[in-house]
Order: sequence, then C-alpha cells, then structure tokens
Amino acid sequence: MKLSTVELAKIADQAIDAAMLAGEMIARSRPREIEHKSDRGSLASQVVTEVDRRSEALILEKLKPTIEGFELGLLTEEQPDDGGRFDADYFWCIDPIDGTLPFIEGTPGYAVSIGLVCRDGTPAIGVVYDPVGETVFHAIASAGAFRDGRPWTPPSNSESLSLFTDRSFLGSGEREQITRVLEEVARDIGLSGLRIDVDAGAVMNACKVLTNPLACYLKLPKTDGGGSLWDYAATACLFKEARAVATDVYGEAFELNRGDSTLMCHRGILFATNESLASKIRHLLPTEP
Repeated sequence: MKLSTVELAKIADQAIDAAMLAGEMIARSRPREIEHKSDRGSLASQVVTEVDRRSEALILEKLKPTIEGFELGLLTEEQPDDGGRFDADYFWCIDPIDGTLPFIEGTPGYAVSIGLVCRDGTPAIGVVYDPVGETVFHAIASAGAFRDGRPWTPPSNSESLSLFTDRSFLGSGEREQITRVLEEVARDIGLSGLRIDVDAGAVMNACKVLTNPLACYLKLPKTDGGGSLWDYAATACLFKEARAVATDVYGEAFELNRGDSTLMCHRGILFATNESLASKIRHLLPTEP
C-alpha cells in the first residue's frame, strides 16, 4: 500500500504532535536514573535515562492510531528489533531522545526524532523537535521541508566551513584525517578555515548542517558501532526535501532498512549543505572498497 501525499501529511501532523509532547516533557525533566548499557559505541550510546522511556511511551501512545490504522511497523532505540519493519509497507523509526549527554548536562544539542520509512528504505516523513530552541523541523516526501511550519529557506553567506559531529570525535582515530580533509576543502573554496562543533547528538548535528551556509557532518566507515537507523531516518528525509545531501561517504543513499543490522556507519555518514561541497569532500576520502 502506497500512502498518498495527503495521508502522509496527516500522519506527519500526528508525528509532530508526538515529538512536541515528548520534547516538552523532556525539557521539564531532569535525569533521575542512569543505566549504563553493556553494548559498545559512542559516548551517547552508553547511557539511557528514565526520561528516554517516558518519552518513548508518550510518542507511541500518540502514534498508536497511525500504527493501527495504516498497519505501520515500528523500530525504536529503546525496544528490540522485532523484524516488523521488513513486513510492513512503512515503519516508524524513533529516537525518543537523541543526544543523551547534552540532555544530562543541561546543554543544547538533544532532540526528539521520528521518521517514517518505506520498506525499501526510502524516507517518507521526518520530524525533529528541538526542546531547547522549541523548534520543529519536518519534511514529507515530495511535499517539501519545513521549519516551524514554514517552507524551508536555505541560509546564505559563510566565511568558514563548519563540521558538526559528536564529542567522541575528539578522541577518535579519524579526527586527524577528517580535519585535514576538511581544512583542504575550506582552502579550496576560499574560506577562512574550519570550525568544529562537538556539542550535539547526531540528529541536531544534521539539523545544524541545514541551518548553516557551508557545513557538514561526517563519519568515516567502521565495521562496529556507530550511529543507528533511528539516528538518521528523520534527518535523511529533511535533507532530501531541502535539496541538501545525506548519503554514505561514497555518495550512495542511506540503507534505512538494513536487513542484517540497525547500525549505519558501515559505509560512513555524510550530511552536507550542497552537492558541490559533498563532492569535494568525497574526492579527498578513500575510494570505495
């Protein structure tokens, strides 16, 4: 069953309501209980709070009519993958709080992320709510991208190239290579230099790329760990509809319904303001294996 643009718009409205409801609860809350996860990964994946679970419960309750009415599958960060995403025509892909560390520290950089993905991995709806900025980003396939309900308008003019990435980048083995590549790109296009921002989680990193004239969010391929489907499903839709770039580092579309894993960094991650910038970055990275 293929959902019409009208149906997608109605479903998106419910996702926006769900994201805002959860985000407003998050903004009122302070972490009370922190559990350390046993799985490996970035700093942000090592903690989960009571508020994560409360946020997810609010979202799922709000989205329940869409799940039942349209027979949608479900994939969330806080629940085991039941495989329903392979059978349903569409599935919700939800991160109830992305950017756990900024949230715990009481700083900007966390968000609620809700994506609707087709079985073939194509993003259909993307909704992001930033509780600190009280900002809603959303997109609907073939209907455009929006910020607080207004059509998306790309920013203009920049003196430097911005890299938005997570805090683990500072101690990672890829820091030197990525910094060198991006400094070369900045020089090539006549910018004053490279600015690195490590204050946000994956979702807000992508949104910051969209709201800056020349920016990127880059992660090199890795065989283990890294971001997951729910980290990128919503923002992939936002970028597609905003005519920005969201691909792996080889220029291929994200595999948003991987059959063998929910992890996404096996082919790297590249969000960029435009294709010209993305091409320059890819040109300086290792070729596809």
